[in-house]
Amino acid sequence: MLVAVCIATFQRPEGLKRLLDALNSLTFSKCELPDLEVIVIDNDSSGSASAVCEQMTDFKWALKYYIEQQRGISYARNRAVASIDKKSRFLVFIDDDEVPESNWLDELLFVQQSYQADVVAGAVVPIFPEPGTPDWASEGKFFQYGRFPTGHFLDVAFTNNVLINTEIFEKFDTIFDKRFALSGGEDAHFFMRVYLQGYKMVWADEALVYEWIPKSRTSIPWVLRRGFRTWGSQSICERELQPSIKLLFIRALKGITLVLYGLVLLLPSLLRKRYRFIQALLNISRGFGTLFGLAGWSYQEYQKVHKV
Repeated sequence: MLVAVCIATFQRPEGLKRLLDALNSLTFSKCELPDLEVIVIDNDSSGSASAVCEQMTDFKWALKYYIEQQRGISYARNRAVASIDKKSRFLVFIDDDEVPESNWLDELLFVQQSYQADVVAGAVVPIFPEPGTPDWASEGKFFQYGRFPTGHFLDVAFTNNVLINTEIFEKFDTIFDKRFALSGGEDAHFFMRVYLQGYKMVWADEALVYEWIPKSRTSIPWVLRRGFRTWGSQSICERELQPSIKLLFIRALKGITLVLYGLVLLLPSLLRKRYRFIQALLNISRGFGTLFGLAGWSYQEYQKVHKV
């Protein structure tokens, strides 16, 4: 069974090296050892990731490296899909700021086999490697993702830890929409379409990867911008893919409620720990992001790269 692990990277050589080292230590006990290829898509036209790949002389899997000249996460991910071997049964996405557990891929494949799933998404756990990271960053759980019991059915997934049956790609003319190239949300848009086509998507809670959170992200403006963007992207996707007056009304009501709820919490939060104040601001930011997304406006989050 051929499996392609795909990494889109942009000017993060240290993070890419850390990830490739971890992939070199993958173990398999629940599933048979797959025929594995690792594909690196460098979205830096200068080829800054090439040196990292060239240094992996003891890499035990097939390692392929390509440059995608067109800047944007959608272009890089589409290039990854186009670059896999045509015999690949599964494609797995992981980000260049993440490190998987040694049994990560084994768990994804095991859950896929157990549930005969078309898509399997795994857990992403934040870690803060740099000294001086503010306490509120972990106390407020601003960088944590939702988790579910293994086998839980999903209606959306994301490319930071996901396995996909490659047959799915044959059903779509557009995979990762180029409109989301610099804003993000291209993965939510794709997997929402996958779900609406009736494919089975499930959760694998033991398929763990760790996301390295640089200190540059642990700032209040970054957290608020991320909240604005992600909730805005969700609104854009729902407005386009599920265009009913009822759903749009519910989404608008949710946005307004978030803004009002944040405003109500704002003053009382000043008397509590700092993360409470940031949570109140984040509710306001998410609410406005929801409303702006319904209006079709998106924030170009990926104009700036945070080193890890």
